[in-house]
Amino acid sequence: MSEHLTAARAWLAQDPDAVTREELAELIARVEDGDAAAADDLADRFSTRLAFGTAGLRGTLGAGPNRMNRVLVAQAAAGFAAYLLERSSGGSPTVVVGYDGRRNSDVFARDSVEIFAGAGLHAILLPRLLPTPVLAFAVRHLGADAGVMVTASHNPPDDNGYKVYLGGADDGAQIVSPADAEIAAHIQRIADEGDVTVLPRSVGYANAPESVVEAYVAATSAVAPAPAGAEGLRWVYTAMHGVGWETVSRVLTEAGYPAPVVVEAQIHPDGRFPTVAFPNPEEPGAMDLAFETARAADAELIIANDPDADRLAVAIPDAETEGGWRRLSGNEIGLLLGWRAARAAAGTGGTLACSLVSSPGLQAVAEHYGLDFRATLTGFKWISRAPGIVFGFEEALGYLVNPDVVRDKDGISAAVALLGMAAEARGQGRDIADLLREFRETFGAFSSDQISVRVTDVSEIAGIMASLRAQPPAAVGEIGVSRIDDLLLGVDGLPPGDVLRLWLEDGSRLIVRPSGTEPKLKLYLDVQAASAKKARRRLEALRAGAEAMLASVR
Repeated sequence: MSEHLTAARAWLAQDPDAVTREELAELIARVEDGDAAAADDLADRFSTRLAFGTAGLRGTLGAGPNRMNRVLVAQAAAGFAAYLLERSSGGSPTVVVGYDGRRNSDVFARDSVEIFAGAGLHAILLPRLLPTPVLAFAVRHLGADAGVMVTASHNPPDDNGYKVYLGGADDGAQIVSPADAEIAAHIQRIADEGDVTVLPRSVGYANAPESVVEAYVAATSAVAPAPAGAEGLRWVYTAMHGVGWETVSRVLTEAGYPAPVVVEAQIHPDGRFPTVAFPNPEEPGAMDLAFETARAADAELIIANDPDADRLAVAIPDAETEGGWRRLSGNEIGLLLGWRAARAAAGTGGTLACSLVSSPGLQAVAEHYGLDFRATLTGFKWISRAPGIVFGFEEALGYLVNPDVVRDKDGISAAVALLGMAAEARGQGRDIADLLREFRETFGAFSSDQISVRVTDVSEIAGIMASLRAQPPAAVGEIGVSRIDDLLLGVDGLPPGDVLRLWLEDGSRLIVRPSGTEPKLKLYLDVQAASAKKARRRLEALRAGAEAMLASVR
């Protein structure tokens, strides 16, 4: 514990934030008084540090290297600056920085641009809090060498994060290996030097002009200008206490769509996220206020963004669902948007891409229209790099519909594309439910489900994966296994990953992988059948078989 106290006192001496300084000073005092709980807390904060990886940084706000705070962000900014200078071929690299409405996002962003400018980079700060897709757009629009977005997306309210993009040959996509390890090494060197107060800073950074936002609005509204059926469309929008609404409203006006009924309690940025336990549209209860608003407005459609507006959720009326509204799965939305993109690309070529845990229905769409298909590792850092990509998605509500403009998931352009489909169908006397039925009639009924197993000891996950590899199942329930792909060994040209993909004799698929962000084992279930009813039955059988398989190896 003396080691942790020494590290904590050194951290305290360099912390520029009065809030975290007071937090840490009180914690140190409690430890010195013999408080065992405080000692455990201090050990958690100082026994390790938030790892910088391909997702950048993300963690709970607080003092110490295992939390998100101004010291950690200063180290990250200085390390990233050193990486950019090392890889530059001369001149001053340009880096653009954006931030959302979470607590301390603006502070972390300004610390970053000051440190970037102090290191000799041409640093540009976006004009105000804005969605993540605007930052991803700005990297390419401004010809920047890199971009940083301060956001924790749809994480819990007390989290924040630091997401990194690269320009040039990376085309404004998120970082992948080996860039993450190289950046992390520079960050560690800065941390080892031990005092962020001596890092050079400068207020000589630039403020991005409003024209950057205007250019994003123009490019996004052009994704799907409102068709005739848009007139009179009654729909609801929620920003989930995030930063989406200002930009979304400008895009809607320029594209010609009627204004939605907004969920007033969630429409403005609020880093406390007071109406939701977890600001993720996928979570139970997160869209309850949207459903309530839609019922009162007799709406035809609900569209939701997550707090940084890089994800899209959609709900439609459904008499068979309690409350009368059903949120579409990420796969259902992805297949509809992929179908839209495939029709547009037919005859000219291109690639449809999705993460390997997303619905295999996208491959059926690609083959139907003579397009290429690519399954990638999870994350848009991989999806966006599919050669010739015209559309990409992942089942966790992420969609890339405008790859020539934004090489990342974009919940705003996806919303416009979905609105265009809904309005066009409306003009024909149909709705989104009819489009889903038409999809099934054209390509077959694809159904998906997930099983998440949360553990208290992460070693249990490694044990389950090892057991499945040592004794591969011959069947899942009553369905025989025809093939198993172990991605640790490299499959289909994919980078190695801790993933098992089981193909069953009836054409179903089961994927098992550890979560990349939580102490969970995740199973992805996918089936195909001639009708929705048969697909549901097949999915129920697969779920029961998967649960029995898990029970046998735990």
